[in-house]
Amino acid sequence: MFLCGSLVRELAAATDVPVLLAAPRPYDPQWCDQDPLALDVPAQHTGALHAWSAALEEEPDFDLAATVAPYHLPGDRIARAAHTALSLARFDGTPLSPAHVRLAARQQSASGLEQHARRIRPAVDWQDLVLPERPLTQLRELALRARHRDRVLGDWRLSAGGGRGRGVLGLFAGESGTGKTLSAEVVAAELGLDLYVVQLSSVVDKYVGETEKNLERIFTEADRTDAVLLFDEADAVFGKRSEVKDAHDRYANMESAYLLQRLESFDGIALLTTNLRANIDEAFTRRLDLVVDFPFPDVGQRLALWRHSLSHVPCVEDIQLTAVASDFELAGGSIRSAVVTAAYLAAGRDGLVTPTDVLEGARREYRKAGRLVPGEGAW
Repeated sequence: MFLCGSLVRELAAATDVPVLLAAPRPYDPQWCDQDPLALDVPAQHTGALHAWSAALEEEPDFDLAATVAPYHLPGDRIARAAHTALSLARFDGTPLSPAHVRLAARQQSASGLEQHARRIRPAVDWQDLVLPERPLTQLRELALRARHRDRVLGDWRLSAGGGRGRGVLGLFAGESGTGKTLSAEVVAAELGLDLYVVQLSSVVDKYVGETEKNLERIFTEADRTDAVLLFDEADAVFGKRSEVKDAHDRYANMESAYLLQRLESFDGIALLTTNLRANIDEAFTRRLDLVVDFPFPDVGQRLALWRHSLSHVPCVEDIQLTAVASDFELAGGSIRSAVVTAAYLAAGRDGLVTPTDVLEGARREYRKAGRLVPGEGAW
């Protein structure tokens, strides 16, 4: 319960009555003339597993600790989530499963973040990623860090200190369409969390101080939510700093310093994306846990992307994807768009997707990008 300063002063005036106040933020000396005994109460992560076990009434036949590790719910919401999970299992007519627990926990984690970010309910998994081994390994490490951060940084006391939270910070760098947002969705799915996408370019405000206020609203809601936070277009705030020549440069540096400080104290999972890693200030990248580079797909990866994107689409037997993968240098996002175009062309004539449909889809992606289409010449 939040109490305004005047009410706190009135309560404190009753000197013969002990007054206990609980608040989500540090004590403000302006609230009262007296000096209180202020205690910082850490989040109760270690007792969460016991609370889940007690609320579920019986030991499930799966790894409960691994299932609930990403969630940091207080005791009352754990009890409600456990009740919901049991109800979901009874409704399905099946034994309690990790999916029931995760869905119930995510419902209890819902917050006002949707007012500031786009919510994505993950519906993908690792099989949907077509990436080289190195970024795949880094993404799995990112999920591992998120799952075990309380043990490593808390129980084993390996926190960096200096106000650094227990959060996990990562940067995804690569051209548009190379799989950055999809990878964030896969990590969120692996952890059983929702993904919230924040367009940093829309948060930045031309008026002094408004950017910081916008960011604070986002982090205030994120602190109450178990979710993966994805800041898109990190260049808008974390671009390389230039020499301060005017007030605009000075305020831009203040904005990046504020966001960096807020990210470092964040206890959640925050990911940032950029289309060009060279644009990001090195002083910022040194503070990150992981920097994942997403390369433009080579011919073999493009062929795999075409096959994966068409895996649920009715096609003629000889779809001939090797040539289009070789001739058209498209990233994964563009390949998926080309497949959608090909599927509509086939649906329009009530037939199967043909090599001609696929070729036309690829050509349209080239035209959208203003590129010269192979075999057509200049136009």
